[in-house]
Amino acid sequence: MRIIDLTQPIKHQMPVYPGDPEVSVEIVQTHDSHTWELRRLSLGSHTGSHVDAFSHMHEGMADLDQIPLTRFLGPAVVVRVGEAWPEGVGLLFLEDVGLELLERLVTARPNFVGGRLSEDIERALLERGIITYTDLINLELIPPGVRFFFIGLPLRIAQGDGSPVRAIAVLD
Repeated sequence: MRIIDLTQPIKHQMPVYPGDPEVSVEIVQTHDSHTWELRRLSLGSHTGSHVDAFSHMHEGMADLDQIPLTRFLGPAVVVRVGEAWPEGVGLLFLEDVGLELLERLVTARPNFVGGRLSEDIERALLERGIITYTDLINLELIPPGVRFFFIGLPLRIAQGDGSPVRAIAVLD
């Protein structure tokens, strides 16, 4: 078994989407003063590698805590836009994905879609009940077309519109 980490590290003042809250990671207690170390985190719900709830772009649709955990993991494949895609598995893209691929994506019935997704395609997929992941890294380390098990669990945020995830690919 081989595990590939698909998650961006969360760092102080890391780049964020324009208008999103800045990221702050601050040491507030140290081993010298308390015999332990503790950090304060301040970040937006869509910081770094993250998953979007349907409610992120559609008022009245399901928040994170209303979506079964089984929706955030499962078989997946890294794919390229111009190639054939398997049906019924998560699709993680190496290239930018825009609205022009919507019909093809819906036909493929993916459990989730990830990669560099345009806002338009993200909105359309969420409206159709398809989970979206953005800002994943290391996808190029997975051979295109090879099935693996993807895990991208969100934090358990009440009424969450999105959450940073620790996304991993588990390969045989």
